[in-house]
Amino acid sequence: MMRILKAIFLLALGTGRLFSQETTETKESRLDFTANIQNNHLWRGLIITDKPVVMGNLSYALDAEKKWKVGIWGASALADDKDNTHYKEINYYVQYSDGRLYIGLWDLYNSRNINTAVAADDIFSYSQRRTAHIIDLRTNYTFGPSFPINIEADIMLYGGANAGEVILEPDGSYKKNRYSTYVQASYPVIKDQKVNLDAFVGAGFALNDRTFLYGNGKNSFDIVNVGVKAGKVIKITEHYSLPVYMMAMWNPSNKFARIQLAMTVF
Repeated sequence: MMRILKAIFLLALGTGRLFSQETTETKESRLDFTANIQNNHLWRGLIITDKPVVMGNLSYALDAEKKWKVGIWGASALADDKDNTHYKEINYYVQYSDGRLYIGLWDLYNSRNINTAVAADDIFSYSQRRTAHIIDLRTNYTFGPSFPINIEADIMLYGGANAGEVILEPDGSYKKNRYSTYVQASYPVIKDQKVNLDAFVGAGFALNDRTFLYGNGKNSFDIVNVGVKAGKVIKITEHYSLPVYMMAMWNPSNKFARIQLAMTVF
């Protein structure tokens, strides 16, 4: 009798576990988010902050194939920079990607060190003359497996008063935008290995002015970002791996260099 009761108990326990696993099984979702931790934030050859940064990206796929997405990207430094300002950024975007072609329209807002003499520190201000927002068109394309070079081209379409993108008339009225442009070519020097390595070179220029955002303010065209980026995946547990990478970059125009260490936590 005791054996029968024990068998029934074990069977019920096993069925309960099976039912629990079935009911708690997660479904594929169009909503997703990721988080990164980095020792600094480097962007198109610029040093946005030298302090450690936490970044988050929340996205929602508009189609079943997840080619079209809308999202919010944000970041914050963990300490003040040496000028006693604190890096904080929130961006909104809509993008399309099919694995080789990427097109995105981003609304950038970096609240660090806004000069209120030339730009509004109101996040809801989109004034043509004073907005600190930057509407940024981003594109890149990766060629086929036999020639896996990636070409990137990004144009600042609107705003950016705090970044010097807006040019005013002598009376303070709006004159034009610079349309600072960044182009980059990258190539996978080592791929499909335990440690992969990409090399890249980026240049800047303005479509509507002699100088542009990424350079030293002296040249109309300049190389602003040269470097290599190595990445690998560290297995932590059976079900969790940690992608990490190291990047070395040089900006020949502004004459500085940095090392970046980063990890994608989830």
